Amino acid sequence: MSQPMLKKHHPLKHPEQRVGVFIDVQNMYYSAKNLFGAKVNFGNIVKEATMGRKLIRAIAYVVSTESKEEQPFFDALYNLGIETKERPLQIFFGGEKKADWDVGITVDAIRLCPSLDAVVLVSGDGDYIPLVDYLRNQGKQVEVMAFGGTTSSRLIETADDFTDLGAEKNKFLISDRKFVRPVVKK
Repeated sequence: MSQPMLKKHHPLKHPEQRVGVFIDVQNMYYSAKNLFGAKVNFGNIVKEATMGRKLIRAIAYVVSTESKEEQPFFDALYNLGIETKERPLQIFFGGEKKADWDVGITVDAIRLCPSLDAVVLVSGDGDYIPLVDYLRNQGKQVEVMAFGGTTSSRLIETADDFTDLGAEKNKFLISDRKFVRPVVKK
């Protein structure tokens, strides 16, 4: 069975556009890990998302644990000029873990949309379809960047533009090597 043809609008992008980038870190992390066994290059994603336009805000929505072992990652995002919003990992009775930012990202995108011309959503989660519809109805250009292999086809269809991060692995992924192979001289 063949895949349905996904439309791409290729909206105009010009230097005067004010852009907000909203990054669902958990969605991106697990997509990259499950599809490619790699980590995400968030710096290159923000660069690609802005494409020479005026970056107003780039926000990464992250989950923190009690051990704070992810702090170096949060610091790296900050050093790239990406603001972080943290939410603690919730662990429920029975061991189920939950850490989703869907509502937080949606509220921020709606709150900031009056000062933006384009909203770039970095997530493949179909739960954002109502947000994309709302923002487009407000006259905003909505672009989605995510890994095509784990992105909702309806989300792709709803957005003005879609960038498949998996199509340019060298640009958007960082190899997750646990060790470096030694060089053997013959």
